[in-house]
Amino acid sequence: MKKRIIFRSWFYFRTGWSTYFAFILGAVNTLTLTYYLAIEEVPILKEVFPTFLSYVIVAILIIIPTLTSVGYVHFKKSGSYKAEADIGVEANPHFYRLIQTTEITLPLYIQILDILTKLSTNEKLSDEEIEKISKTKSDIQDYMTKKTLK
Repeated sequence: MKKRIIFRSWFYFRTGWSTYFAFILGAVNTLTLTYYLAIEEVPILKEVFPTFLSYVIVAILIIIPTLTSVGYVHFKKSGSYKAEADIGVEANPHFYRLIQTTEITLPLYIQILDILTKLSTNEKLSDEEIEKISKTKSDIQDYMTKKTLK
């Protein structure tokens, strides 16, 4: 339990650092450096942005919509996010297990619905259907033991 808390805390720390702290620090650093090293040294740009605050306001008005659009394109319009998600699923054994379990349960649900339909109309199950049920049960028991699909 202690080891789990340590690793979970480490994960939360890295997420907080990289997503929030580094993001804010990076934005402030970029704005500060570009203004004081580039804009203050170029007279024409100094006329356009006479103060650091005016530069920050204009930059925010341009950067937020631009980066929001880039983020939208990344998730919705390009293949890059799909590739990231595919790699995440391939690399994460928990996702793989979920997919395996789904591959077993969906056909099982169909089989259960077929049986319920027959039983509700007072039909008897054929020997073939009973054999199929036995095979499905055996496959599930085998899966639970070995945790692999055939």
